[in-house]
Amino acid sequence: MNRKVLFIPLILFVLMVTPLLWQLVRNANGDHPTNLESALIGQSMPAFRLESLFRPSKIHDQASLIDGKPFLLNIWATWCPTCQMEHKYLNKLSTQGVRIIGMNYKDDRQKAIVWLNELGNPYSLNLFDGNGMLGLELGAYGAPETFLIDGNGIIRFRYTGELNDQIWQQTMKPLWEKYIKESI
Repeated sequence: MNRKVLFIPLILFVLMVTPLLWQLVRNANGDHPTNLESALIGQSMPAFRLESLFRPSKIHDQASLIDGKPFLLNIWATWCPTCQMEHKYLNKLSTQGVRIIGMNYKDDRQKAIVWLNELGNPYSLNLFDGNGMLGLELGAYGAPETFLIDGNGIIRFRYTGELNDQIWQQTMKPLWEKYIKESI
């Protein structure tokens, strides 16, 4: 038997493992897989008209959200288990003065209202995106997703997944502080 044939499994193994190792190194250097690129980064929020979750007769548009101060736009739903995991942290951020606007995504309005009444409401305003059209325009994959929007309505950052203390401290808080300073 030819000795070179014995090296074929080793060569195949190295070829399979190399891309995996490359991805691990890439993620270890700060390229987190939930920090998704968005075509909207650096652009204004899409135009929209959505009902208030609590008051369906009250309609909001993108201009009604912009007041010169940054905010987080948090896409959430009652059917989303990860949203429930991040909800306690959103309540904490809210008490620290972080302005969070909620967007209830493809959900049942009554379930959402009960959910907020039971778990607390960290949102200064809650939009109801029952058909998911604004989520679609934002390029949302689902819930939860959080966008950092500056005081001029420009989307500055997008995070997909559970927002927690580690993510906030490492990625979003420095940006938040930058845009807070710019708004003063």
